[in-house]
Amino acid sequence: MKTAFIMNESTRNMVINQKAINYFSSIGEISLNTGDTGKESVMRAMEGADIAVTSWGNNAIDGEILSVCPNLKLLAHAAGSVKPVVSDKLWEKGVRVLSCACPLGEGVAETALGFTISACKNFYNLNASLRNGGWNEGKENIRELFDIKIGVIGFGWAGKHYIKLLNNFYVDVYCYDPFVDASAMKKQGAEKAELDWILHNCDVISIHAPSIPSTYHMINSDTLAVMKKDAVLINTARGSIIDEAALYTHMAAGNLKYACIDVFDPEPPAKDNKLFTLDNVIATPHLAGLAQNGLRRIGTFVCEETEHFLKGLPMRGEVTKEMIANMA
Repeated sequence: MKTAFIMNESTRNMVINQKAINYFSSIGEISLNTGDTGKESVMRAMEGADIAVTSWGNNAIDGEILSVCPNLKLLAHAAGSVKPVVSDKLWEKGVRVLSCACPLGEGVAETALGFTISACKNFYNLNASLRNGGWNEGKENIRELFDIKIGVIGFGWAGKHYIKLLNNFYVDVYCYDPFVDASAMKKQGAEKAELDWILHNCDVISIHAPSIPSTYHMINSDTLAVMKKDAVLINTARGSIIDEAALYTHMAAGNLKYACIDVFDPEPPAKDNKLFTLDNVIATPHLAGLAQNGLRRIGTFVCEETEHFLKGLPMRGEVTKEMIANMA
């Protein structure tokens, strides 16, 4: 069993630790791409491979590349969306495809929970007040994660894990995702609801939807207008889901308690982005996914899923051609 790691060395060191290398060495030969992610370097590393491990920076595994590894069985993408690395030829060949959106989604969900707690607790205004000599001012706006309604837009890996984390609190969780049925949401701990209902009724709304045509500017002047004035809006998904100009106008008028934004459109955002002038907009630089040491959870996930593949067990992160259209 030959495994080829075809990302560049810098990316490999970022997402794959020595334990993962040792695991793949234990099941057979390993091949490391020692060059860039151009086709020549990739083909040299992939020659005769049964398993290929890709990551950020890799391009589509097309027919030309597949010609040097006719026995390729598994493509493990040590990153999120597999869209950059799959091709029609790969699907036609029947190669199984693994995404690491699951561990990435866990990092995103944990960040969303951090925003949820800090915004409900009014940390941001209270910090500013305390630094300016205040003490009790703003405490009347604190809300505990108890007996409030939380809306989740999107039931992918991040949305599901966010719901799982919320199960530790006495809150009512509602989820909107037109591609998922109510029973799956119920099993996770959420009630299926329409987007309009969530916008009208929820105290916290956390976005975990993919960037697809139907979600472009889903949050706009019309949808913002129906949200509760003291609601919290969180976006750790994709910047294109929110119309930033509409959000600025809405927040500048004092609507919503906070908008906590980790993603922008485009990225990086312009330095003079008007959202950054507002105290009720909390902005972070697209850090919600795994970062620093956490990125190596990806390598651990690849090992676990490869073990499942070799044993004929289901892979949690498997992606099929039919799934692609509704994924990030």
